[in-house]
Amino acid sequence: MGIATYMAKEVMKEINNKSKEFYEFILPPVDMVEDSNDLLVIIDLPGFNKNDITLRINKNVLSIKANKPDNEYRGTVYLKHRPTKIDKKVILPFLVDEDEEITGTANYSDGIIMLRIPGKNLGNRIPIS
Repeated sequence: MGIATYMAKEVMKEINNKSKEFYEFILPPVDMVEDSNDLLVIIDLPGFNKNDITLRINKNVLSIKANKPDNEYRGTVYLKHRPTKIDKKVILPFLVDEDEEITGTANYSDGIIMLRIPGKNLGNRIPIS
């Protein structure tokens, strides 16, 4: 293997790593909408099973974590940009007192989580149905 081939492979590997970092930074898309007195948070997580997703609220930060096996394809993979791991923090648009516990309800259907946080009565772990 010549030096040019080696350098080209290393450059492509670095581009692939940076592109994964970029996708993990922007994914998943999250929308927040005020609906009556509730905060509706819509999270796109296609390709993940609901059992692989964890939602937590700590003060005014929503933590979204999702993991799926990296070996979902057999054979030669030429290009792969779909994330297998999500670890995103989203700041919610309200203040939370030190002793206040936040609760919400979440439903997962067709790759989309609909998280409803009623008013300011927001707990830590949120079950997904």
